[in-house]
Formats: sequence, structure tokens, C-alpha cells
Amino acid sequence: MIVLSDSSRERADVTVVAAAGKMAENHGILRRAARDLGAPVILITDRLSPDDMLTVVRYQVMAVLPRRAMTAELLIRGVTAVAAGDGLMPPQLAGGLLEHLHRLQRTSREPTFTWVSGLTEREIEILQLVAEGLDTTEIAEQLRCSTRTVKSIMYNITHRLNLRNRTHAVAHAMRTGLIE
Repeated sequence: MIVLSDSSRERADVTVVAAAGKMAENHGILRRAARDLGAPVILITDRLSPDDMLTVVRYQVMAVLPRRAMTAELLIRGVTAVAAGDGLMPPQLAGGLLEHLHRLQRTSREPTFTWVSGLTEREIEILQLVAEGLDTTEIAEQLRCSTRTVKSIMYNITHRLNLRNRTHAVAHAMRTGLIE
């Protein structure tokens, strides 16, 4: 892990934001991190409510780490996961995120399948299995295909829809009502 100076921050693979106070006080920092750096964000905080979940998604936060329990090992695990395209968050926050996405789906006025015109049934099926928590090997076994096929399909989905990773693809699919 290399910490970059301000002059070379454009090369960052991951941005770490240690939030102080309530989330509302940190929107500007998160917005600048997402806009200016373009790297996925790790948010370190102990103050995250279910209502903050949309902010987490909006500002490319791919990992939420608890400030009170922060250790060097946890930070390294978070940076490594996010740099590899994965997300990381405490289970209770994941549940809150999913509940918030369900609530958004129920209250959304947009037609639900507006962005899916280019997705095949197989791609939708894989997104649903990822949302259910299956890993690549389990998905391949269930669909009777190779892990390479599953990875290729996930890459095609994220690339075509301009999404960052599997977690982002699932959140997007749930938010738009494509999967439950």
C-alpha cells in the first residue's frame, strides 16, 4: 500500500475517507473524493443510518469500516478488497442497504426495466444469484457453466452499464427493480 501526496492523488486506486460527525457533515468530502479522484471510496465511520445508504451508493463508497473497531489489519483488508473490485461492510449495514433499496423500489415512480433492454435472461439470472450471496463458483455450479463464463458475464454487465463491480451492479439492479 502506498499513500500518495496531494500532487499525485489522481493515480489513487482507492480513496479512504475518515468521517467525523454525522454523515450530513461529510457529503462535501465524499462528493469531492468521488468526483475529483474517481477512485472507489472506503468510508470509516461509526455514524451511518439507513437513510445514509443512498449517499453511500451515490458517492462510490465500496467499503464501510467501523471507526471504533479500526485496526491496521481491517484497513488493509478494506483497501485490498476495494482495489480488487469488491465491497466490504458490516452485516448490519448490508441489511440496512438492502432494506433501503427495497424501499426505493417500492416508492420509485420510474418504470422499473428502463435500463435493462440490453441484458439477457442469463445476465439477469446471474445478477439475482450474486444478490443472494452466491460466489462465482456456486453460481457456475448452479447454472452448469464454467466460472470463467460467470466472470465474463459479470464483466460484460459492469462494463456495458458503466458500473464499478459486482456490488455496484447488484445495487443498481435492485434500485431499478430488475431483481429482488
